[in-house]
Order: sequence, then C-alpha cells, then structure tokens
Amino acid sequence: MNYRDRITIEAGKRSGKPCIRGMRITVYDVLSYLASGMTYQEVLEDFPYLTQEDIFACLAYAADREQQTLLIQA
Repeated sequence: MNYRDRITIEAGKRSGKPCIRGMRITVYDVLSYLASGMTYQEVLEDFPYLTQEDIFACLAYAADREQQTLLIQA
C-alpha cells in the first residue's frame, strides 16, 4: 500500500497533522477509532466518505512511522 497518494499534510489544516485525501479527518482519528474497538466496517459506516483503501493507508502510514522511530538514550 502506497499511502503517499492518500495521506496529505497541509500546514493550515488540522495544525499540519496527516489527513486523509485533504479532508479534515486525520490519520490519528481513524487509528483511534480502530484502537477503541471499532471495526473498519463500522468506521466506514460512520464516515461514508472514507474508503477501505483510506483505512489501509492510515495503517501503512502508522507502520512506516513506527519503522522510522529513533530511540535516543540519555
């Protein structure tokens, strides 16, 4: 999944947080719904303008960010 076509970052939108296709719903929003126990189908029903590919893009984005995390010990 190439999330770069779906995840956008704009300085003036949602304080520069990563959003889905330029809309005002953030990657964090979608991930928090999934983490709270909602299924992807429930998310899609609550937000009909989202697609399954949008949810997969959020997961791919989070996986990529996790892989790039750097731990610095003091």
